[in-house]
Amino acid sequence: MAKSKKMNELRFAKLQKELTAVGEDILAKQDEKQAVMDDFDAERARYLKGRISEDTLASSARKTNAELLRLDKGIRNDIVKISKISANIKKYVGMQAPKVFRANVKGIKLASSSRKKAKAKKTNKKKTVRVSKTQLAKEKALDKKFS
Repeated sequence: MAKSKKMNELRFAKLQKELTAVGEDILAKQDEKQAVMDDFDAERARYLKGRISEDTLASSARKTNAELLRLDKGIRNDIVKISKISANIKKYVGMQAPKVFRANVKGIKLASSSRKKAKAKKTNKKKTVRVSKTQLAKEKALDKKFS
């Protein structure tokens, strides 16, 4: 009896869950970054009203910049994680390409790969090398220089 491919649902669900978790982590860090910027705006408003000194605002600015850099680095790392996870998902899903079956009076059988071999033989033609005009001009200049 012929069997078609079947995706492992648990593995796919695990990859999908991992992707969602990292995406939510990015959203959380973006929210935290916005909160840090809002806090600094509040500090700056207090400075403009004369409630805190310029030294205090400068100290707050240094701390805010450090925190923003930390959050940006975390977001970039999560983006790299998502690209790796999505590459794994793409690779896994790519392995799910269907097998080709043919039905006839005798039953269902896996289609032969003779068609693929015939196509492969046709595509093995000689390839020509193309050179750009600028490359030709450079080579002609070198030929003139050394001849």
